Amino acid sequence: MAAIFGQRRIQHLPVRRVFFAGAVIAAALVTGCSKPNTYAPPPPPEVGVATPLQQTVKLHLEQTGNTIAYNTVDLVARVEGFLTNIDYQDGASVKKNKTLFVIEQPPYEAQLEQAKAALLGAQAELVKSQAEFDRQSTLRAQDVSSQVQLDKARAQRDTDKANVMSQEAAVQIAQINLGYTTVKAPFDGVVTQHLISVGEVVGGTTKTKLATIMQLDPIYITFNLSEQELLKIRQNLDGRELTLEELQKVPMEIGLMTEEGFTHKGHLDYVSPDVDSQTGTILVRGIFKNPDHVLLPGFFVRIQIPSGKTAENALLVPDRALGQNQQGRYLLVINKDDVVEQVAVKAGQQVGQLRIIDSGLKPNDRVVVSGIQRAIPGKKVVPQPATIAQTDTGLAPSK
Repeated sequence: MAAIFGQRRIQHLPVRRVFFAGAVIAAALVTGCSKPNTYAPPPPPEVGVATPLQQTVKLHLEQTGNTIAYNTVDLVARVEGFLTNIDYQDGASVKKNKTLFVIEQPPYEAQLEQAKAALLGAQAELVKSQAEFDRQSTLRAQDVSSQVQLDKARAQRDTDKANVMSQEAAVQIAQINLGYTTVKAPFDGVVTQHLISVGEVVGGTTKTKLATIMQLDPIYITFNLSEQELLKIRQNLDGRELTLEELQKVPMEIGLMTEEGFTHKGHLDYVSPDVDSQTGTILVRGIFKNPDHVLLPGFFVRIQIPSGKTAENALLVPDRALGQNQQGRYLLVINKDDVVEQVAVKAGQQVGQLRIIDSGLKPNDRVVVSGIQRAIPGKKVVPQPATIAQTDTGLAPSK
């Protein structure tokens, strides 16, 4: 057996060595054919670039202000009684003379009837005293009655006349008080939520506030101008100094914080006749149509008013192309090697969706206007030609 096993071991050993040697050779061949892994950087990103748009632009003054209601009235109970009806939905738009609240009316209807009855009694007494006076006048003319009797009849008649006038006034007061039981809208507007519930007692010694109504169309915009800014507007708009009345018709535009540009158009309607000595500013108010109630009281708005001056060959870029950091506003510009550079600029007024660049930018600079998020200062990019749409400035483009 030992001889047999030994013989088998001698027979199989060369096969195993051959198999091992082949595996080693195959591994060596595979290793020799493969290439080492190397990092291939991504190609530079593409960005849209354009030279600044050059135009002659009308300049404006830009300010901020707040919206206030054209009219605001607190609706109060002017007579005492239980609140019986609320005839509107909280926050609803209502028309002038719309009934909003009703206070219990029976007591005031009874007071009116009582006053009318007293008036009828006073009128009857006047008829009686007038007849007596006429009779005494006839008798006195015939020298039948004394002057004393005539004077007494005249006095009674005049007293009854005064009583009739007093009772007529009482009827008017009773009618007025009855009218106060119905609280109506004094103008077209929006009514706030009701502050008193049906069944509560209102009025009395103090007038109870029921709700507030606000007129939102049109709507006011209030802000302050410095003395220098107001003088610029007055002197430059028409080539002469505008009067206070003319100044109150100067056009103006506003935009909300969530809007681009200045989409709402109106005009000035009030300029304070005096300057605040403490702040050196002047209160100014504009008026705007607001049929859809887009503008609500208390909104913070951006304001643009024409100054009457123009900027020749102004450089304009899309407002969205501007960035801001702690040092101020900047633009991303592509240099001759197609490398992104961050250039500090001084931004001027906004014209539509464009912004005037007062300084820091040259007419031939290639500004990144699209793909801004891919443009990293110091990194190379692949610039793609883009265009800046011409904006409406009211003037012809520069040549």
